[in-house]
Amino acid sequence: MCVLKADSLKRLKTGIQLVDDVFPGFSYGDFAAIYGDEAFMLGSILCVRGVSPFEYGGLDSNVVFIDGGNSFNPYLVAEVARGWSLNPREVLERIFVSRAFTAYQLSALILEKLDKFLENCDADLIFVSDISSLFMDPDIPKTEAHNLFLKVCQKLGEVARNKRKIVLATYRPDKGSRRGVFFEAVLFGQINVLIKFERKYNILRFALLNHPELKPFELEIPTENMFLTDFMEV
Repeated sequence: MCVLKADSLKRLKTGIQLVDDVFPGFSYGDFAAIYGDEAFMLGSILCVRGVSPFEYGGLDSNVVFIDGGNSFNPYLVAEVARGWSLNPREVLERIFVSRAFTAYQLSALILEKLDKFLENCDADLIFVSDISSLFMDPDIPKTEAHNLFLKVCQKLGEVARNKRKIVLATYRPDKGSRRGVFFEAVLFGQINVLIKFERKYNILRFALLNHPELKPFELEIPTENMFLTDFMEV
């Protein structure tokens, strides 16, 4: 008789009905990257889902939010929480935010402090916003930026696999610079799930580009005259 571990039964779903109908969600051990002009919106939704009760497709867990783009928006989180009839204050209290303003600070948070924090905080979801942006700083020598970013991505991959966490990172592609191309190659070498989430006029497009079990697909979500929260499952 095969007994499944509890974490193998739990998945982090987006809570967007049209997406969840075809995408089963993120599994423990996943290290996923999300990009596109609405990537942070999706990331914020997933952070709220991390706090949401298990029976509603969430993880019922604390969330570690490592902010590399000074982008954490409590008002957006509160709006998403209200869309699922959750108490915004209680949701915000379970999202632990650490801001980084330099690549060195971001590296220290992940390489030196993340393990210890996870020992004391019951967090199943680690979210990193704008994972590569701070490493684009021209004041950081190229070789040093490359080495630090490689270590950061390797560490996040290890945390996902070895600690059985879900790690999500947003990033902004920059194919116009050698650093940007290098950072993308490094990130793609560590992740196992890649998603693009973007808006064109009144259409949101969710594209699954890489996944260990699913074939790539694209899904369009019309949002004319309505908010994204209108599509959320309750």
